Amino acid sequence: MSTGKQRGPIGQLAEHASGYYAHLLGLGYSPSAANKHRQLVAHLGRWLDREGIPVAELTAVATEGFFAARRAHGTPNLRSPRSLHPLLDYLRHRHVLVEIVTAVLSDPVDVFLHDYRCYLLAERGLAEGTVRFYVYIAGLLATERRRDDGVSWASLRAGDVTDFLTRTCAGRGISSARQVVSALRSALRFLVMRGEIDLALDHAVLSVAGRSSALPRGISSASLETLVAACDTTSAIGRRDRAIILLLARLGLRGGEVIVLGLDDVDWRSGEIVVVGKGGRRDRLPLPADVGVALADYLEVRPRVEDRAVFLRQSAPIRRLAETGAIRAVLERACDRAGIPYANPHRLRHSVATGMLRGGACLRDIGQVLGHQATAVTATYAKVDLCTLQALARPWPEVRS
Repeated sequence: MSTGKQRGPIGQLAEHASGYYAHLLGLGYSPSAANKHRQLVAHLGRWLDREGIPVAELTAVATEGFFAARRAHGTPNLRSPRSLHPLLDYLRHRHVLVEIVTAVLSDPVDVFLHDYRCYLLAERGLAEGTVRFYVYIAGLLATERRRDDGVSWASLRAGDVTDFLTRTCAGRGISSARQVVSALRSALRFLVMRGEIDLALDHAVLSVAGRSSALPRGISSASLETLVAACDTTSAIGRRDRAIILLLARLGLRGGEVIVLGLDDVDWRSGEIVVVGKGGRRDRLPLPADVGVALADYLEVRPRVEDRAVFLRQSAPIRRLAETGAIRAVLERACDRAGIPYANPHRLRHSVATGMLRGGACLRDIGQVLGHQATAVTATYAKVDLCTLQALARPWPEVRS
């Protein structure tokens, strides 16, 4: 690999070089950084031609030899296959790459998990984090059922399910074990739907015994105001974080609902927003004045990119926040600045519910705001209203000798 002045990209990648460079600038890359990626494309184009690899089949795995040569040569940057992710995203968006996922999956466990993941995303509409956990549990089960001739589902019985659940839940807390139960039931229902098993083995998955006596914990109004005030509204990231915190604290949105909030979901004329919740459910909620002001302040400095998500990363590549961990990071930074203990997004959600309850709202109204599909879920907050519960409490029976 020559260290002198490089020629322009040749072969299959030549037609994509200028468009890719402009794309990187649009994502917030500096001209210097975008130029380094353009040089990478030039080197990669020549390597693909020498190896006889069509650009349509370009993957990070297929180019490991290319990056090994870059590292051996002492190239100071863009030395791993991860450097290709922006290029692969660009080519995939322009339908240059061939979708060869199912073709390269030969292991029966991998095929099953790929199909299950697609089902959870497309049919169930689950959040990415939930999908990852469900696929992880399904992978444990599938690995145990692996045989020389594939995966043996037909011989799966209730006792096998119970044994697997017992081993998988060992050492987990109540909440974590309940997540395992939900994931396992989902995987077993998927197997029935695919015709892999005839028995409704999801009924063999026992519920987790135990009940939490703790009340839903929100944070105080004073702490919340301190948290919001700690955001630096003179900076773009401070305005973004303030708008995110207010959405969590005033409307009780889940972290995933904040991430997927789009520019078209804000109806400024009617003062409402459309919230896309679990399972793709869409609800319209009123937009409180302070939340609207915070959103407007952020949108004034929001980077101008093609992505229609409201909240974006502030550094290149500028695109929507990837997952709910980004929302937790926003709260962690704000709590540190405010000097208060960390409060996760769900605690702010609890604060909305308990505040509405103390203000006289009924459980049905609270459930509509929080996007609960089952009244039993909202009923948890009835435990918070101790004054009303006192009127219902009966005296402890006296013991007669």
